[in-house]
Amino acid sequence: MNSPRQSPQSLPIYVQIAELLTRDIVAGRLIDGERLPPERDMATELGVSVGTLRKALRDMTEKGLVERVQGSGNYIRAGGDTGTVYAMFRLELLAGGGLPRAQVLSVDLLDKPDDLPAFGTSNTGTRIRRLRSLNDTIMGVEEIWLDADAGLVSEATMSESLYATYRKDLGIWIQRAEDRVSLGPVPAWAPDAFPLPLGHTAGYIERLSWSDPPAPIEFSRTWFDPTRAVYVQRLK
Repeated sequence: MNSPRQSPQSLPIYVQIAELLTRDIVAGRLIDGERLPPERDMATELGVSVGTLRKALRDMTEKGLVERVQGSGNYIRAGGDTGTVYAMFRLELLAGGGLPRAQVLSVDLLDKPDDLPAFGTSNTGTRIRRLRSLNDTIMGVEEIWLDADAGLVSEATMSESLYATYRKDLGIWIQRAEDRVSLGPVPAWAPDAFPLPLGHTAGYIERLSWSDPPAPIEFSRTWFDPTRAVYVQRLK
């Protein structure tokens, strides 16, 4: 396990830990009935305090994903609520999994350019550009447009999960999304930290997201390095 980090846009550490474990349950790397390592060992491996780890496990217990057996330890219960704030983010490391992280590059309120598909009801939107990582592996850049009539988001209150930010700041719940996966050239604004050169062919995802029908309120596009990450879709 990689140690979660705290940054201005990070979710609380205990939430990051719960997310990491939940994603491993969804991916099948932690199975129903599996006993977790002793809490002190897990805390040491994750680089957090035992108190922080216990808070994460308590959160998972409330969701029915962990059962604490007195005198025995903590056990995975795969039948609980596996809906995470990252549930709709489907890029994973080639070896599987990886906790999504995001570094904000820019946030601007702009007129929608002509190359965007139709979404929302306004001619303007908030454009967010971010550098994406899984654990500590930089693997993508993304550009998200939120329709201005859906609300305005600020970098100051933005978390790594934009869906969580929408819920907290705007009262918006993303109910469904549609992805189109293909290939595309790395955009000119990609930072030097992105491993592929400008114009190089990368994996490419376009997503439209809906809170309520009929019109989507968000459009995003992600360019990712296929030597570092893979797009995964699972049926449950």
